Amino acid sequence: MSKAEPKVGKKKNEAVETIVVVIEALIIALLFRTFLYQPFSIPTASMQSTLMIGDYFIANKWAWGFGKYSFPLPLPFNGRLLSFATPQQGDIAVFHNITGDDYIKRVIGMPGDKIQMKAGRLYINGTMIERQQVGTGEDIDSGKTGVPVTIYNETLPNGVVHTIQEISDSDQLDDTPEYIVPAGHYFMMGDNRDRSADSRVLQQVGYVPLDAFIGKAEARFFSIKNNLPPWQLWEWPANVRWDRMFQAVNQTYTKTPAP
Repeated sequence: MSKAEPKVGKKKNEAVETIVVVIEALIIALLFRTFLYQPFSIPTASMQSTLMIGDYFIANKWAWGFGKYSFPLPLPFNGRLLSFATPQQGDIAVFHNITGDDYIKRVIGMPGDKIQMKAGRLYINGTMIERQQVGTGEDIDSGKTGVPVTIYNETLPNGVVHTIQEISDSDQLDDTPEYIVPAGHYFMMGDNRDRSADSRVLQQVGYVPLDAFIGKAEARFFSIKNNLPPWQLWEWPANVRWDRMFQAVNQTYTKTPAP
């Protein structure tokens, strides 16, 4: 029996080392997710075609510091920790919504801005925002219902150009009252303007406080059609969107003012 004892001890040591390695890996993953980057997926059509149903992306958790919803469980404090920047017009942001869900939309209105939709056109502080038609397409929602859309490049007041799409200029949220964004809040809108519940719907989203921001969307790392689960590897050949992987979530650029 004495000859077998070292082997038993060695097996116990290996088991303990394995458990320690697993625990360390979980702690590192938790710290990475909490303080650096968090993965998200897109289940709805509200940001198409910038972010399509079945896109997976990472959000930068430290871009605007850390708020109460930056952590796995909300913490009881107000404000942001280690904040050296704030969201800007054109940023795509993940935030904790008043419904208790995490939403992703684009920052359109800054604190104090006046926002309104008139006949499908966006007005910021009384000025109609420039848009230019760049094409047409078909938008397919989570119910696999397709509708024709017109695609535009929209130029925000700070010069950021991004893509939006419209079913028409006479849809439900294409004519709204004027919204005045409160201090410390932001006005968020989806790029798929006629299929987005956003700050235009005050009872569902409304003005988003800075405290509610979770992170800034940065890059897609996976994309699959029909919102199929990524673990279904046999579905990959026909459904993975290889051309959407490992790309910035939005090809925005800043328009240089004319001389």
